[in-house]
Amino acid sequence: MKRNQKFVVILIGPPGSGKGTQAGLLAEKLGLYSFETSRVLEESWVGANKNDYIETDGKKFYLLKEKKLFDEGKLCDPPFVAFMVEKKIRELAGQGKGIVFSGSPRTVYEGKKLMPLLLKLYGKKNILVLELKVSDKEAIWRNVRRKICSKCRYPVPYTKETQKLTKCPKCGGLLVVRNLDTEKTMRVRLKEYKNRTYPLLDYFKKIGIPVKKINGEQSIENVFEDILKVVSPLIKNQNSANNKQAN
Repeated sequence: MKRNQKFVVILIGPPGSGKGTQAGLLAEKLGLYSFETSRVLEESWVGANKNDYIETDGKKFYLLKEKKLFDEGKLCDPPFVAFMVEKKIRELAGQGKGIVFSGSPRTVYEGKKLMPLLLKLYGKKNILVLELKVSDKEAIWRNVRRKICSKCRYPVPYTKETQKLTKCPKCGGLLVVRNLDTEKTMRVRLKEYKNRTYPLLDYFKKIGIPVKKINGEQSIENVFEDILKVVSPLIKNQNSANNKQAN
């Protein structure tokens, strides 16, 4: 089944809902590109100084100011995020790659900026939104315990099997707990999600994009099984299209 699939899956959910983990599994299973918005943003300010900025919508957005917002658990300015994400989307679509987004778009502004582009590049029938539902208590518990690879950013959820791991099972890099994942910062991030990201679900419905709910408080394996069931129609449609092209 693993091949490049030209469709888009958008995973929406609070921090700690497992978006990154599930996006990685889905990407590996189906040959999709796992799109981590946080990685795209972090790469933008590596080596930046206080005068470095990008300009979009007639405004300047200074990279280190955006980094400060990110480090505090707040969302970066939507025009800045939309600019960086749109640039990457065009690159991936040009390479014929399907995408699984883990946490993007993050605001209604970004959604209104990015969805017309995704609709144009992939088509409405090839886009699906999944809402991973977890409680605030569960989200905080997970995030303050999870680790991430300092080298490849592979997320390692907290389990009995992983709690003593110090090296990344994927690349061997050092596993760390991010400063972003403290309980204090998590509460800020959860508030940001409810106020600024959650309203996106109504926007998706208004433009005719299906939104499917997934119980994110199950085991990683069971969540992934539920996701595959919901994504299966997209896989069938894509395989059918590939077969027609082959004939």
